[in-house]
Amino acid sequence: MKIKTIKQLFSAALIASLSLGVTSCINDLNISPIDPQADGSFDQQGVFVKGYAMLGLTGQKGIAGSADLDGQDEGESGFYRTTFNCNELPTDECLWAWQDNQDIPQFTNISWNSSSQRTEWVYVRLGYNITQYNFFLDQTEGKTDEETLRQRAEIRFLRALHYWYFLDLFGKAPFKEHFNNELPVEKKGAELYAYIQNELNEIESNMYEPRQAPFGRADKAANWLLRARLYLNAGVYTGQTDYAKAEKYAGKVIDSGYELCDNYAELFMADNDENPNAMQEIILPIRQDGVKTRNYGGSVYLICATRIAGMPRMGTTNGWSCIFARAAMVQKFFSNLDDVPMLPADVEIPTKGLDTDEQIDDFDAKYGIRTEDMIKAAGDDRALLYSGVGGGRRKLQTDAITGFTNGLSIVKWQNYRSDGKPVNHTEYPDTDIPLFRLAEAYLTRAEALFRQDKDATADINKLRSRANCTRMVETVTEQELIDEWSREFYMEGRRRSDLVRFDMFTTNKYVWDWKGGTMNGAPVASHYNVFPVPVSDLNNNPNMSQNPNY
Repeated sequence: MKIKTIKQLFSAALIASLSLGVTSCINDLNISPIDPQADGSFDQQGVFVKGYAMLGLTGQKGIAGSADLDGQDEGESGFYRTTFNCNELPTDECLWAWQDNQDIPQFTNISWNSSSQRTEWVYVRLGYNITQYNFFLDQTEGKTDEETLRQRAEIRFLRALHYWYFLDLFGKAPFKEHFNNELPVEKKGAELYAYIQNELNEIESNMYEPRQAPFGRADKAANWLLRARLYLNAGVYTGQTDYAKAEKYAGKVIDSGYELCDNYAELFMADNDENPNAMQEIILPIRQDGVKTRNYGGSVYLICATRIAGMPRMGTTNGWSCIFARAAMVQKFFSNLDDVPMLPADVEIPTKGLDTDEQIDDFDAKYGIRTEDMIKAAGDDRALLYSGVGGGRRKLQTDAITGFTNGLSIVKWQNYRSDGKPVNHTEYPDTDIPLFRLAEAYLTRAEALFRQDKDATADINKLRSRANCTRMVETVTEQELIDEWSREFYMEGRRRSDLVRFDMFTTNKYVWDWKGGTMNGAPVASHYNVFPVPVSDLNNNPNMSQNPNY
């Protein structure tokens, strides 16, 4: 069966719900999604596609209305949005404007506890998805045809990815490999690390060769990149570093046939699943479509949350005005904030005459505060920030988090096509999320080389050259590395993990605005390097134990 894209199959994911009966209680990690009143037939192709669809969807009836997790906000509880929030909102990259929203102050200040709903959302979502993967694997056990073997390898890859998120976020997982009524057991640290490593090794031979998979499905390069990510963080997960393997597997990805997109912005545009320039870098995307996969937890979140009404070229008719840049993130591109293009304080914003994109652009251009001006001033194509007047005068940093214009706007994620053609929908984006892309392999190898006292300049400068950066690195330092991770991957859902690896997330080694709940930043207790096991799961599963100091 020839399948061009996962996007063509997302409708089958909805059909699969008929055979899975996927509604579950949030307080029951021993999830049993079989509905005895539903059709018991097993649709292998449909359930397989749902395995991928769960990365970007949350239910069976479009945007909302038939969630696959009872009792949860469907828009808030998807895989990407929950993992993104945990890895971005507490870090130096962004702030959430509306501090009265549930758990947002705790995430802003790094002060959550075992009853925090946002930590429960991610924990339950990961456990739920793993349950579905176990169901598919049990149903296909013993089948030996080539297509089933490949599908099983990919589902095992997705399960290993979810266990990696558990390991990275919680340091442990409620572990199961089969779909049954037994309670998950606790697997943590070195044991969970070894399991993920072994899984990826066992399935590699049955996965597509690099760049041979239909766009949206995992191939051997995705397998190698997850291994490289695992090995790069080995010191955090096991107490023993393994930089040589991180270097090896990152190198395998670099040599696998993928190429860097020569235009950084195109990686995050609405046609990144059609534009060969972007596709050559994207190893594994989460498929998104403004008509077929409407949801509130994928790229619609990344685009709508970073826009406010009045901004030019919004890419959506629905600006939520939620997420804006922390000053520390802007400093990755401007070490001196005085160099950031900003509207002069003595210039008033007209109350009339800024009603269209063109009028706003003309006003912004007059004062050099367009995104194009930001890029030029930064000397880096990756500085996709907006300081213009659309939506109101912005600050560089704030002494009180009161609204969206308290910092610069982040316009990295776009619902515009590089070829200028119309998008499928003006509110719900078509933009796929590059969950794995080649640039990660270059920075992983650079860091692994640096940790082994080897020359890492070439890999960093490869990315800077792609971004037309005016400053090449000559001497690699730890600070250069952690800053480069941010410059390349800001707002891609990984920052906390990198800061933890550099021992910067909780310590006074690096503080940023509003870390620890103070304007200028302060260290926090080290137990916040991992999230707590939700008290709801501890109450339902005696096999699980709480992380220290929660």
